[in-house]
Amino acid sequence: MMIWFEKYKTVFIGAVVVVLALILYLGQPKDQSVAGSISSEMLDAEIPQITAGEQNEPLPLKIFVDLKGAVQNPGLYEATENDRVFDIIARSGGLLDHADEKQINYAQKVHDEMVIYIPRMGEILDNDVFAGSSPSKQTEKVNINKADSTELQTLPGIGPAKANAIIDFREQNGSFKQTEDLQKISGIGAKTFEKLQDLITVH
Repeated sequence: MMIWFEKYKTVFIGAVVVVLALILYLGQPKDQSVAGSISSEMLDAEIPQITAGEQNEPLPLKIFVDLKGAVQNPGLYEATENDRVFDIIARSGGLLDHADEKQINYAQKVHDEMVIYIPRMGEILDNDVFAGSSPSKQTEKVNINKADSTELQTLPGIGPAKANAIIDFREQNGSFKQTEDLQKISGIGAKTFEKLQDLITVH
């Protein structure tokens, strides 16, 4: 036996060393690489992906509209330039039973400082009263060659964007020669001009 051990001692010791080394290797925790991988995946998942369109998309401007007449809750309402008359009426709780829906343009877009007046049955209103900035008919004409953005926005259908477009046009092309030239502004067509022609001047 001793002879056999002496003969294979070196091999036996080497095998023991290998077994011990293997045990120590297998006993090492393997969580570090896994944890690192999971952490990376979690971090990647938590980073929101923002497209170029979302980064450059402007937020709608906040404006204020004064709702009057035959509605459940008349008053001042916050809105955006994308809202329409229908949206403001809905926020007020709706129309009263005696409101005259035939005189309401639900699809009209609202603008800052706009007054929306909802008439009662039998009440006759000029179209400019409903769409304009005051429940009384506008008597003083707006000079589109001199008016600033705020004054231009008192006109029916003219919001901040169109008011700025009017100012930009006259700065680039000079004064309007006649009121009909207002139709050269993008977004102001024949129907819009028909509502404006009695309310504006170039002199």
